Amino acid sequence: MHVYVVFAHPKRASFTGKVLEAFLAGLREAGHTYDLHDLCAQGFDPLLDASQFERETAMDEDGALPGDVQREHERLEQSQGLVFLYPLWWSDVPAILKGWFDRVWSYGYAYFYDPEHARGTRLKVRKALAITLAGHSLEVLEETGIAQGMRQILVQDRLLGVGIPEARLEILGGLSGNPETVRRAHLITARALGLNF
Repeated sequence: MHVYVVFAHPKRASFTGKVLEAFLAGLREAGHTYDLHDLCAQGFDPLLDASQFERETAMDEDGALPGDVQREHERLEQSQGLVFLYPLWWSDVPAILKGWFDRVWSYGYAYFYDPEHARGTRLKVRKALAITLAGHSLEVLEETGIAQGMRQILVQDRLLGVGIPEARLEILGGLSGNPETVRRAHLITARALGLNF
């Protein structure tokens, strides 16, 4: 399977970057190929400009799209798998990744509004995985309802909601204080996620 991996962290030389490398090693070991987009390092613009906003609100699926959005669509069209890897900030994805969804999940590509005719999206991705690293433990995120909110927004709305048949969220939590045992366990988990993708 060819997998499009979207990495959203301002510093590749971080623990999140180490988790990325472990995940990619698992993908390679399983025989998958991948295309990596490091949003911060490659300068992705997360801001929906006035022109693209007008296209979206007019629901003009034939309207011109910015070149960088077209390139994202081309990368997605080559991929059967889609993976997002990012830190959890204020109970959501980093702003650059939220902007990726705002711009790349464009009208006529990832969604349609047509009350009279059921239409699918143009997405060819069959499986998606989001991996987030969190300071709080998974137990705290579950108890506070944050984990459920993340699943509802990211998995139900942003992934399954645009027609991807299979999607899930993996939370690698408990990183406050950088406990070495937790870090080691997360690297093992990340490699296994790639191996079993």
